[in-house]
Amino acid sequence: MNLQTKKIFYLVAFAAFVLASGALAQSADPFHTAPKKTWWELFQATGPVGWLMVITSMTGTACVIEHLVNVRREKVAPTPLAQDLQALIEEGQYEEAIELCDQEGGYLSNLVGAALRMRSSGYGEMVNALDQAATEEQFKLQTKISYLSLIGNIGPLLGLLGTVTGMIASFQVIENLKAPTPKDLATGVYESLVNTTMGLFIGIVFLTAYFFYKNKVTAMCLSINLQAVELLSSLVGKDEGSSARH
Repeated sequence: MNLQTKKIFYLVAFAAFVLASGALAQSADPFHTAPKKTWWELFQATGPVGWLMVITSMTGTACVIEHLVNVRREKVAPTPLAQDLQALIEEGQYEEAIELCDQEGGYLSNLVGAALRMRSSGYGEMVNALDQAATEEQFKLQTKISYLSLIGNIGPLLGLLGTVTGMIASFQVIENLKAPTPKDLATGVYESLVNTTMGLFIGIVFLTAYFFYKNKVTAMCLSINLQAVELLSSLVGKDEGSSARH
């Protein structure tokens, strides 16, 4: 047998060994021929807790969509509104500016309106009123997005609840059957693991969304606060002139 023939023989023997090992592994694996469960079948094993998590995730998704629409700079501090307020303040039409703030509402309007109402008390009091209004408005926005944090923390807790109910179901099977098989316990195990997975997924998604919006709101509020102070900066000279006359 020459060298080339030996190489072919060893190659065929190795291929036969690999095929035989694969066939042996398939025959030794009782789960190989069993069809995999679909996502829907896995979800059906979660029980009532699974539906609670679906409702929770739908609520969180609605909050995320609402924040995408409303928690934006152009929504809480529109550029046309800032331009109109700046024009009215520079022209000395303070009552008209206050009326515009009351009509428009929103973050920037409430800050500037609160400050202009204290105009007669001096610029320092205006800034104090602006700071108080800014604290209140930022608290409102932070409270609004905090529901994402609540949902993100409820998700894993519901998953833990599903884990406990699944374990209870498995122990009930063990108690009622003399010789339970792994298949008899599969339903309870599925309920435990799928609920845990869903709960962790909800927590990861919505806690991530919460911290994203938290940082966004903090940066946005700081920027709008500075913008409101700049709108009132034209009153500094007038306030000093008025104080000098008095």
